[in-house]
Amino acid sequence: MKKAHQLGHEMHHLCRDLFPICRSLAGPGFRQSLDILKQILPDLCVHSIPTGTTCFDWTIPKEWHIQDAYIITPAGHKICSFKQSNLHVVGYSIPVNQSISLADLQQHLYSLPEQPAAIPYITSYYKESWGFCITHAERETLQEGTYQVVIDSSLQDGVLNYGELIIPGESKEEIFLSSYLCHPSMANNELSGPVVATYLAKWIASLPHRHYTYRVVIIPETIGSIAYLSTCHEQLKQHVIAGFNLSCMGDDRSYSYLPSRKENTLADKAALHVLKHHHPDYKSYSYLDRGSDERQYCSPGIDLPVCSVMRTKYGEYPEYHTSLDDLGLVTPSGLAGSYEVMQKVIKALEHNEILQAVLPCEPQLGKRGLYALISTKESGALVANQMNLLAYCDGTMDLIDIANKIKVPIHELTDIIQKLKDHQLIKSTRYDAYTS
Repeated sequence: MKKAHQLGHEMHHLCRDLFPICRSLAGPGFRQSLDILKQILPDLCVHSIPTGTTCFDWTIPKEWHIQDAYIITPAGHKICSFKQSNLHVVGYSIPVNQSISLADLQQHLYSLPEQPAAIPYITSYYKESWGFCITHAERETLQEGTYQVVIDSSLQDGVLNYGELIIPGESKEEIFLSSYLCHPSMANNELSGPVVATYLAKWIASLPHRHYTYRVVIIPETIGSIAYLSTCHEQLKQHVIAGFNLSCMGDDRSYSYLPSRKENTLADKAALHVLKHHHPDYKSYSYLDRGSDERQYCSPGIDLPVCSVMRTKYGEYPEYHTSLDDLGLVTPSGLAGSYEVMQKVIKALEHNEILQAVLPCEPQLGKRGLYALISTKESGALVANQMNLLAYCDGTMDLIDIANKIKVPIHELTDIIQKLKDHQLIKSTRYDAYTS
Protein backbone atom coordinates (compact mmCIF):
# COMPACT_ATOMS: atom_id res chain seq x y z
CA MET A 1 0.00 0.00 0.00
CA LYS A 2 1.35 3.41 -0.92
CA LYS A 3 2.20 5.79 1.89
CA ALA A 4 0.05 8.86 2.43
CA HIS A 5 2.95 11.14 1.45
CA GLN A 6 3.32 9.47 -1.95
CA LEU A 7 -0.44 9.37 -2.57
CA GLY A 8 -0.73 13.03 -1.65
CA HIS A 9 1.85 13.97 -4.25
CA GLU A 10 0.18 11.78 -6.88
CA MET A 11 -3.15 13.46 -6.22
CA HIS A 12 -1.55 16.91 -6.33
CA HIS A 13 0.06 16.03 -9.66
CA LEU A 14 -3.38 15.09 -11.01
CA CYS A 15 -4.67 18.47 -9.82
CA ARG A 16 -1.86 20.15 -11.76
CA ASP A 17 -2.81 18.25 -14.91
CA LEU A 18 -6.46 19.28 -14.59
CA PHE A 19 -5.97 22.85 -13.40
CA PRO A 20 -5.41 24.66 -16.75
CA ILE A 21 -8.48 23.16 -18.44
CA CYS A 22 -11.45 25.47 -18.99
CA ARG A 23 -14.36 23.38 -17.77
CA SER A 24 -18.03 24.26 -17.63
CA LEU A 25 -21.39 22.51 -17.39
CA ALA A 26 -21.17 21.02 -20.86
CA GLY A 27 -18.49 21.10 -23.48
CA PRO A 28 -15.00 19.94 -24.47
CA GLY A 29 -13.29 20.98 -21.23
CA PHE A 30 -15.43 18.63 -19.16
CA ARG A 31 -14.85 15.76 -21.57
CA GLN A 32 -11.10 16.39 -21.60
CA SER A 33 -11.07 16.29 -17.80
CA LEU A 34 -12.99 13.00 -17.70
CA ASP A 35 -10.53 11.54 -20.21
CA ILE A 36 -7.68 12.34 -17.79
CA LEU A 37 -9.52 10.64 -14.91
CA LYS A 38 -10.09 7.60 -17.13
CA GLN A 39 -6.33 7.15 -17.32
CA ILE A 40 -6.48 6.29 -13.61
CA LEU A 41 -9.92 4.63 -13.68
CA PRO A 42 -10.12 2.84 -17.04
CA ASP A 43 -13.58 1.46 -16.20
CA LEU A 44 -15.05 4.92 -15.67
CA CYS A 45 -18.01 5.05 -18.05
CA VAL A 46 -18.76 8.41 -19.69
CA HIS A 47 -22.48 9.02 -20.27
CA SER A 48 -24.15 11.70 -22.40
CA ILE A 49 -27.49 13.47 -22.08
CA PRO A 50 -28.48 15.57 -25.14
CA THR A 51 -29.06 19.32 -25.09
CA GLY A 52 -32.72 20.11 -24.53
CA THR A 53 -33.49 16.98 -22.51
CA THR A 54 -35.96 17.66 -19.70
CA CYS A 55 -34.69 16.52 -16.29
CA PHE A 56 -37.38 17.10 -13.67
CA ASP A 57 -37.89 20.90 -13.75
CA TRP A 58 -34.64 21.60 -15.61
CA THR A 59 -33.42 21.40 -19.21
CA ILE A 60 -29.96 20.31 -20.32
CA PRO A 61 -28.20 23.46 -21.62
CA LYS A 62 -26.14 23.87 -24.75
CA GLU A 63 -22.43 23.21 -24.73
CA TRP A 64 -20.14 26.20 -24.29
CA HIS A 65 -17.13 26.34 -26.61
CA ILE A 66 -14.56 29.10 -26.20
CA GLN A 67 -11.33 29.71 -28.08
CA ASP A 68 -10.24 33.12 -26.82
CA ALA A 69 -11.34 36.31 -25.06
CA TYR A 70 -9.63 39.61 -24.25
CA ILE A 71 -10.00 43.39 -24.02
CA ILE A 72 -7.81 45.89 -25.89
CA THR A 73 -7.41 49.14 -23.97
CA PRO A 74 -7.35 52.60 -25.63
CA ALA A 75 -3.56 52.46 -25.30
CA GLY A 76 -3.46 49.17 -27.21
CA HIS A 77 -2.72 46.86 -24.27
CA LYS A 78 -4.38 43.45 -24.03
CA ILE A 79 -6.02 42.80 -20.65
CA CYS A 80 -8.38 40.16 -19.25
CA SER A 81 -6.85 37.57 -21.54
CA PHE A 82 -8.61 34.21 -21.46
CA LYS A 83 -5.36 32.52 -22.44
CA GLN A 84 -3.69 34.01 -19.37
CA SER A 85 -6.47 32.93 -16.98
CA ASN A 86 -9.69 31.20 -17.97
CA LEU A 87 -11.38 32.95 -15.03
CA HIS A 88 -11.13 36.25 -16.90
CA VAL A 89 -14.25 35.53 -18.97
CA VAL A 90 -17.72 35.04 -17.47
CA GLY A 91 -18.68 31.40 -17.89
CA TYR A 92 -21.05 30.74 -20.81
CA SER A 93 -20.45 34.21 -22.29
CA ILE A 94 -21.94 34.61 -25.75
CA PRO A 95 -19.65 35.78 -28.59
CA VAL A 96 -18.90 39.50 -28.88
CA ASN A 97 -16.54 41.62 -30.97
CA GLN A 98 -17.18 45.33 -30.65
CA SER A 99 -15.84 48.72 -29.66
CA ILE A 100 -17.28 50.08 -26.44
CA SER A 101 -16.87 53.03 -24.10
CA LEU A 102 -15.47 52.60 -20.60
CA ALA A 103 -18.86 53.42 -19.10
CA ASP A 104 -20.53 50.67 -21.12
CA LEU A 105 -17.67 48.25 -20.46
CA GLN A 106 -18.03 48.74 -16.71
CA GLN A 107 -21.51 47.17 -16.97
CA HIS A 108 -19.84 43.94 -18.06
CA LEU A 109 -16.93 43.88 -15.60
CA TYR A 110 -16.79 41.99 -12.30
CA SER A 111 -14.24 42.52 -9.56
CA LEU A 112 -13.85 42.19 -5.79
CA PRO A 113 -13.06 45.47 -3.99
CA GLU A 114 -12.39 43.55 -0.77
CA GLN A 115 -9.87 41.28 -2.59
CA PRO A 116 -8.21 43.65 -5.06
CA ALA A 117 -5.64 41.09 -6.31
CA ALA A 118 -8.15 38.31 -7.00
CA ILE A 119 -10.01 37.49 -10.23
CA PRO A 120 -13.57 36.46 -9.29
CA TYR A 121 -15.35 33.43 -10.75
CA ILE A 122 -18.65 34.45 -12.38
CA THR A 123 -21.04 32.49 -14.61
CA SER A 124 -24.21 33.12 -16.59
CA TYR A 125 -25.40 29.62 -17.41
CA TYR A 126 -29.09 30.16 -18.00
CA LYS A 127 -29.24 33.72 -19.33
CA GLU A 128 -27.40 34.69 -22.51
CA SER A 129 -24.95 37.39 -21.52
CA TRP A 130 -21.25 38.22 -21.63
CA GLY A 131 -18.69 39.71 -19.33
CA PHE A 132 -15.13 39.80 -18.04
CA CYS A 133 -13.68 39.24 -14.59
CA ILE A 134 -10.81 41.49 -13.57
CA THR A 135 -8.79 42.20 -10.46
CA HIS A 136 -10.12 45.28 -8.73
CA ALA A 137 -6.64 46.74 -8.68
CA GLU A 138 -6.47 46.62 -12.48
CA ARG A 139 -10.06 47.81 -12.86
CA GLU A 140 -9.22 50.99 -10.98
CA THR A 141 -6.48 51.81 -13.51
CA LEU A 142 -8.80 51.80 -16.54
CA GLN A 143 -8.85 55.12 -18.41
CA GLU A 144 -11.60 56.78 -20.42
CA GLY A 145 -11.63 55.91 -24.10
CA THR A 146 -12.71 53.22 -26.54
CA TYR A 147 -12.12 49.57 -25.71
CA GLN A 148 -12.23 46.61 -28.07
CA VAL A 149 -13.88 43.58 -26.46
CA VAL A 150 -13.55 40.14 -28.03
CA ILE A 151 -15.07 36.86 -26.92
CA ASP A 152 -14.60 34.08 -29.45
CA SER A 153 -17.15 31.59 -28.16
CA SER A 154 -20.25 29.69 -29.19
CA LEU A 155 -23.22 27.92 -27.63
CA GLN A 156 -23.88 24.66 -29.46
CA ASP A 157 -26.31 21.79 -29.24
CA GLY A 158 -24.44 18.82 -27.82
CA VAL A 159 -24.49 16.79 -24.63
CA LEU A 160 -23.99 17.02 -20.91
CA ASN A 161 -21.45 14.40 -19.85
CA TYR A 162 -20.86 12.66 -16.56
CA GLY A 163 -18.62 9.83 -15.42
CA GLU A 164 -19.87 6.80 -13.53
CA LEU A 165 -18.05 3.82 -12.06
CA ILE A 166 -19.78 0.83 -10.46
CA ILE A 167 -17.52 -1.34 -8.29
CA PRO A 168 -19.47 -4.50 -7.43
CA GLY A 169 -19.48 -6.08 -3.99
CA GLU A 170 -21.19 -9.06 -2.37
CA SER A 171 -24.28 -7.00 -1.62
CA LYS A 172 -26.45 -5.05 -4.02
CA GLU A 173 -26.68 -2.34 -1.38
CA GLU A 174 -24.52 0.61 -2.35
CA ILE A 175 -22.20 3.23 -0.96
CA PHE A 176 -22.48 6.35 -3.15
CA LEU A 177 -19.61 8.81 -3.75
CA SER A 178 -20.28 11.96 -5.76
CA SER A 179 -18.12 14.91 -6.78
CA TYR A 180 -18.28 17.65 -9.40
CA LEU A 181 -15.88 18.78 -12.11
CA CYS A 182 -17.49 21.72 -13.90
CA HIS A 183 -15.57 24.79 -12.74
CA PRO A 184 -12.50 26.21 -14.49
CA SER A 185 -9.14 26.78 -12.81
CA MET A 186 -9.86 26.59 -9.09
CA ALA A 187 -8.00 23.93 -7.18
CA ASN A 188 -9.78 23.37 -3.86
CA ASN A 189 -13.40 24.07 -4.71
CA GLU A 190 -13.16 22.29 -8.02
CA LEU A 191 -10.42 19.72 -8.29
CA SER A 192 -9.78 18.35 -4.82
CA GLY A 193 -13.15 16.56 -4.59
CA PRO A 194 -13.00 14.60 -7.86
CA VAL A 195 -9.29 13.87 -7.40
CA VAL A 196 -9.85 12.37 -3.93
CA ALA A 197 -12.91 10.51 -5.26
CA THR A 198 -10.79 9.08 -8.11
CA TYR A 199 -8.11 7.75 -5.80
CA LEU A 200 -10.69 6.40 -3.36
CA ALA A 201 -12.33 4.53 -6.24
CA LYS A 202 -8.96 3.12 -7.27
CA TRP A 203 -8.36 1.88 -3.70
CA ILE A 204 -11.87 0.45 -3.34
CA ALA A 205 -11.50 -1.45 -6.62
CA SER A 206 -8.23 -2.96 -5.33
CA LEU A 207 -9.77 -4.41 -2.16
CA PRO A 208 -9.81 -8.21 -2.12
CA HIS A 209 -13.16 -8.21 -0.33
CA ARG A 210 -16.03 -5.73 -0.53
CA HIS A 211 -19.35 -6.28 1.12
CA TYR A 212 -21.02 -3.28 -0.48
CA THR A 213 -21.24 -2.20 -4.09
CA TYR A 214 -19.76 1.25 -4.70
CA ARG A 215 -21.15 3.82 -7.11
CA VAL A 216 -18.84 6.74 -7.95
CA VAL A 217 -20.07 9.65 -10.10
CA ILE A 218 -18.21 12.70 -11.41
CA ILE A 219 -20.73 15.27 -12.64
CA PRO A 220 -21.30 18.94 -13.37
CA GLU A 221 -22.59 20.52 -10.15
CA THR A 222 -26.36 21.04 -9.73
CA ILE A 223 -27.57 20.34 -13.28
CA GLY A 224 -25.41 17.21 -13.32
CA SER A 225 -26.83 15.75 -10.12
CA ILE A 226 -30.36 16.67 -11.23
CA ALA A 227 -29.80 15.05 -14.62
CA TYR A 228 -28.24 11.96 -13.03
CA LEU A 229 -31.08 11.58 -10.55
CA SER A 230 -33.63 11.93 -13.32
CA THR A 231 -32.19 8.81 -14.96
CA CYS A 232 -31.88 6.50 -11.94
CA HIS A 233 -33.35 8.00 -8.75
CA GLU A 234 -35.64 5.03 -8.10
CA GLN A 235 -32.72 2.62 -8.34
CA LEU A 236 -30.63 4.81 -6.04
CA LYS A 237 -33.43 5.08 -3.49
CA GLN A 238 -33.71 1.30 -3.48
CA HIS A 239 -30.02 0.47 -3.09
CA VAL A 240 -28.01 3.38 -1.60
CA ILE A 241 -27.61 3.03 2.16
CA ALA A 242 -24.96 5.75 2.60
CA GLY A 243 -23.58 8.47 0.37
CA PHE A 244 -21.05 11.29 0.48
CA ASN A 245 -20.68 14.50 -1.49
CA LEU A 246 -16.95 15.15 -1.81
CA SER A 247 -15.96 18.79 -2.17
CA CYS A 248 -13.21 21.18 -1.00
CA MET A 249 -10.86 18.47 0.26
CA GLY A 250 -7.42 19.87 -0.48
CA ASP A 251 -6.36 22.54 2.02
CA ASP A 252 -4.49 22.09 5.30
CA ARG A 253 -7.04 23.81 7.49
CA SER A 254 -9.83 22.23 9.50
CA TYR A 255 -12.19 19.41 8.57
CA SER A 256 -15.87 20.12 8.08
CA TYR A 257 -19.06 18.08 8.16
CA LEU A 258 -22.43 19.00 6.70
CA PRO A 259 -25.25 16.55 7.53
CA SER A 260 -27.88 15.02 5.34
CA ARG A 261 -31.32 16.59 5.56
CA LYS A 262 -32.43 13.84 7.96
CA GLU A 263 -29.18 14.17 9.95
CA ASN A 264 -29.31 10.61 11.34
CA THR A 265 -28.46 8.39 8.38
CA LEU A 266 -25.75 5.76 8.32
CA ALA A 267 -23.61 8.16 6.29
CA ASP A 268 -23.93 10.79 9.03
CA LYS A 269 -23.08 8.26 11.73
CA ALA A 270 -20.00 6.93 9.95
CA ALA A 271 -18.65 10.38 9.08
CA LEU A 272 -19.17 11.73 12.59
CA HIS A 273 -17.64 8.65 14.19
CA VAL A 274 -14.42 9.03 12.20
CA LEU A 275 -14.18 12.80 12.59
CA LYS A 276 -14.83 12.73 16.34
CA HIS A 277 -12.11 10.17 16.96
CA HIS A 278 -9.50 11.33 14.48
CA HIS A 279 -10.13 15.06 13.99
CA PRO A 280 -12.16 16.21 17.01
CA ASP A 281 -11.59 19.87 16.13
CA TYR A 282 -13.71 19.50 12.99
CA LYS A 283 -16.39 22.12 12.32
CA SER A 284 -19.98 20.96 12.11
CA TYR A 285 -22.56 22.72 9.96
CA SER A 286 -26.32 22.59 9.65
CA TYR A 287 -28.19 21.38 6.59
CA LEU A 288 -29.32 25.00 6.37
CA ASP A 289 -25.71 25.75 5.35
CA ARG A 290 -25.92 23.45 2.30
CA GLY A 291 -24.70 24.69 -1.06
CA SER A 292 -23.55 21.78 -3.19
CA ASP A 293 -25.09 18.61 -4.64
CA GLU A 294 -26.38 17.42 -1.28
CA ARG A 295 -29.23 19.83 -2.06
CA GLN A 296 -30.39 17.50 -4.82
CA TYR A 297 -29.56 14.14 -3.25
CA CYS A 298 -31.40 14.97 -0.03
CA SER A 299 -34.32 16.84 -1.63
CA PRO A 300 -37.91 15.76 -0.83
CA GLY A 301 -38.91 12.94 -3.11
CA ILE A 302 -35.29 11.80 -3.51
CA ASP A 303 -34.23 11.53 0.16
CA LEU A 304 -30.91 9.80 -0.32
CA PRO A 305 -28.75 9.39 2.81
CA VAL A 306 -25.99 11.76 1.63
CA CYS A 307 -23.84 14.04 3.78
CA SER A 308 -20.74 16.07 2.96
CA VAL A 309 -17.21 15.64 4.30
CA MET A 310 -14.79 18.49 3.52
CA ARG A 311 -11.72 20.34 4.68
CA THR A 312 -12.67 24.04 4.85
CA LYS A 313 -16.26 24.26 3.61
CA TYR A 314 -17.07 25.99 0.34
CA GLY A 315 -17.85 29.66 0.91
CA GLU A 316 -15.97 29.66 4.23
CA TYR A 317 -12.42 30.30 3.02
CA PRO A 318 -11.31 33.63 1.54
CA GLU A 319 -9.93 32.17 -1.70
CA TYR A 320 -13.26 30.53 -2.60
CA HIS A 321 -14.50 31.24 -6.16
CA THR A 322 -11.48 33.37 -7.01
CA SER A 323 -8.13 32.97 -8.73
CA LEU A 324 -6.57 32.69 -5.25
CA ASP A 325 -7.97 29.14 -5.05
CA ASP A 326 -4.84 27.81 -6.71
CA LEU A 327 -2.37 24.94 -6.51
CA GLY A 328 -0.67 26.58 -3.54
CA LEU A 329 -3.83 26.44 -1.47
CA VAL A 330 -4.28 22.74 -2.24
CA THR A 331 -1.44 20.65 -0.83
CA PRO A 332 -0.36 17.01 -0.99
CA SER A 333 -0.87 16.69 2.77
CA GLY A 334 -4.33 18.26 2.57
CA LEU A 335 -5.41 15.84 -0.15
CA ALA A 336 -3.87 12.86 1.64
CA GLY A 337 -5.63 13.79 4.88
CA SER A 338 -9.04 13.89 3.21
CA TYR A 339 -8.32 10.61 1.44
CA GLU A 340 -7.43 8.94 4.75
CA VAL A 341 -10.56 10.26 6.46
CA MET A 342 -12.77 8.85 3.73
CA GLN A 343 -10.85 5.57 3.81
CA LYS A 344 -11.66 5.29 7.50
CA VAL A 345 -15.32 6.12 6.85
CA ILE A 346 -15.55 3.40 4.20
CA LYS A 347 -13.78 0.89 6.43
CA ALA A 348 -16.21 1.72 9.24
CA LEU A 349 -19.12 1.02 6.89
CA GLU A 350 -17.60 -2.24 5.69
CA HIS A 351 -17.06 -3.43 9.27
CA ASN A 352 -20.43 -2.26 10.52
CA GLU A 353 -22.86 -4.98 11.59
CA ILE A 354 -25.35 -5.85 14.28
CA LEU A 355 -23.89 -8.24 16.85
CA GLN A 356 -25.63 -10.66 19.19
CA ALA A 357 -24.06 -12.38 22.20
CA VAL A 358 -24.52 -16.15 21.99
CA LEU A 359 -24.38 -17.00 25.71
CA PRO A 360 -26.37 -15.56 28.61
CA CYS A 361 -24.25 -13.74 31.22
CA GLU A 362 -20.57 -13.08 30.68
CA PRO A 363 -18.73 -15.96 29.01
CA GLN A 364 -15.75 -17.51 30.74
CA LEU A 365 -13.08 -15.76 28.72
CA GLY A 366 -10.07 -17.05 30.64
CA LYS A 367 -10.43 -20.63 29.48
CA ARG A 368 -10.47 -19.36 25.91
CA GLY A 369 -7.30 -17.32 26.38
CA LEU A 370 -9.22 -14.06 26.12
CA TYR A 371 -8.82 -12.95 29.75
CA ALA A 372 -6.00 -13.19 32.29
CA LEU A 373 -6.49 -16.22 34.57
CA ILE A 374 -5.02 -14.32 37.52
CA SER A 375 -7.21 -11.33 38.28
CA THR A 376 -5.44 -8.11 39.13
CA LYS A 377 -6.39 -4.46 39.09
CA GLU A 378 -4.72 -4.14 35.71
CA SER A 379 -6.25 -7.19 34.04
CA GLY A 380 -9.74 -5.71 33.85
CA ALA A 381 -8.44 -2.55 32.22
CA LEU A 382 -6.55 -4.54 29.60
CA VAL A 383 -9.73 -6.17 28.32
CA ALA A 384 -12.11 -3.27 28.99
CA ASN A 385 -12.90 -2.77 25.30
CA GLN A 386 -13.67 -6.47 24.89
CA MET A 387 -15.93 -6.57 27.94
CA ASN A 388 -17.70 -3.33 27.07
CA LEU A 389 -18.27 -4.54 23.54
CA LEU A 390 -19.80 -7.78 24.80
CA ALA A 391 -22.03 -5.83 27.18
CA TYR A 392 -23.76 -4.13 24.24
CA CYS A 393 -23.99 -7.07 21.82
CA ASP A 394 -27.72 -7.46 22.34
CA GLY A 395 -28.79 -7.56 18.69
CA THR A 396 -30.26 -4.06 18.72
CA MET A 397 -27.25 -1.79 18.15
CA ASP A 398 -24.95 -1.70 15.17
CA LEU A 399 -21.20 -1.61 15.64
CA ILE A 400 -20.89 2.12 15.02
CA ASP A 401 -23.43 2.76 17.79
CA ILE A 402 -21.58 0.41 20.14
CA ALA A 403 -18.24 2.02 19.34
CA ASN A 404 -19.75 5.43 20.06
CA LYS A 405 -21.27 4.13 23.29
CA ILE A 406 -18.01 2.73 24.64
CA LYS A 407 -16.01 5.66 23.18
CA VAL A 408 -13.61 3.59 21.09
CA PRO A 409 -12.86 4.05 17.38
CA ILE A 410 -14.31 1.21 15.38
CA HIS A 411 -10.97 0.11 13.96
CA GLU A 412 -9.80 -0.80 17.48
CA LEU A 413 -12.67 -3.27 17.81
CA THR A 414 -12.32 -5.27 14.61
CA ASP A 415 -9.67 -7.72 15.89
CA ILE A 416 -11.59 -8.19 19.14
CA ILE A 417 -14.77 -8.96 17.20
CA GLN A 418 -13.01 -11.52 15.05
CA LYS A 419 -11.64 -13.34 18.12
CA LEU A 420 -15.07 -13.39 19.75
CA LYS A 421 -16.58 -14.75 16.55
CA ASP A 422 -13.84 -17.37 16.25
CA HIS A 423 -14.79 -18.58 19.74
CA GLN A 424 -18.50 -18.48 18.82
CA LEU A 425 -19.27 -15.97 21.57
CA ILE A 426 -20.98 -13.44 19.29
CA LYS A 427 -22.70 -13.69 15.94
CA SER A 428 -23.80 -11.23 13.31
CA THR A 429 -27.58 -11.07 13.13
CA ARG A 430 -27.64 -8.63 10.24
CA TYR A 431 -24.80 -7.02 8.32
CA ASP A 432 -26.57 -4.09 6.68
CA ALA A 433 -27.45 -2.20 9.76
CA TYR A 434 -29.17 0.89 8.51
CA THR A 435 -31.57 1.33 5.64
CA SER A 436 -33.96 4.00 6.89
